[in-house]
Amino acid sequence: MRLNPLRRLTNRSRGEHLSGKGGSSTDFADYRDYAAGDDMRYVDWNIFARLRRPYIKQYLHEEELHVVILVDASSSMLFEDKLQRAKQLAAAFGIMGLMNVERVSAYAMHQKKDEPWMLPPGSGRQRIRNLLQFLEGVNGGGDVPIEKAIETMLRFHRGRGIAILLSDFLTFSDLSRSMNLLFSAGLEVWGMQILSESERNPSLEGDLRFVDSETGETLDITNAGELLSLYQDHRRWQEQTLNQQCRGRSGRFASVSSALTLESTLFDVLCRQGWVLR
Repeated sequence: MRLNPLRRLTNRSRGEHLSGKGGSSTDFADYRDYAAGDDMRYVDWNIFARLRRPYIKQYLHEEELHVVILVDASSSMLFEDKLQRAKQLAAAFGIMGLMNVERVSAYAMHQKKDEPWMLPPGSGRQRIRNLLQFLEGVNGGGDVPIEKAIETMLRFHRGRGIAILLSDFLTFSDLSRSMNLLFSAGLEVWGMQILSESERNPSLEGDLRFVDSETGETLDITNAGELLSLYQDHRRWQEQTLNQQCRGRSGRFASVSSALTLESTLFDVLCRQGWVLR
């Protein structure tokens, strides 16, 4: 399996990802007129013998794609195995990149200073173990919003490619600015929202007190059952907004349940929607 970006945002380092310009691989691309100073080795002498005009053979250029994986490890992600599923998907995306000679870096946003939060960029299959060890060491916690996590990641990031955001996107802020920053940095935005089944289809009745897992703020609700339709309308509106923000910047978006198995997420969702190729 390999990642399937919508755009060809590659870097100058040699890799296995086709770029949008000609190069020196073995795959033929096209012909163009000869110009003074061109390498004579690329002249097609068979065409010259027939047409008496020199043409240059062009080949596809294979370059390196930088895959940036950002895992939201705030306290809200600890609810009903959302963080566990995000780490598994991060491992899957990272392995796809490393197995296909792409450059991969990973970031985990939390507030635990004793835990690693960044895996420096690297390539090659030997980096798979480092990636898995990094993700296994992420336990989560804190109230780092996703927009702050994106800005922090961009301070350390270099290179064009794909930014994969694994988060529940439960924030009060507008993510338009953060998406613009990623797009301006030459990154194709892939947003994957991971929600628990209790968040997607809650079943609540009576008078309740909600406690924010990150800020500790409380909200008293009377007759919660009557508010479920309003909640679902807001959830669908947020999902639609995130979808527009990602796709409006030539990216992708999907919302999945943490109860969905990793295999179903990879094959039934990502493959069918064209995120990855088999």
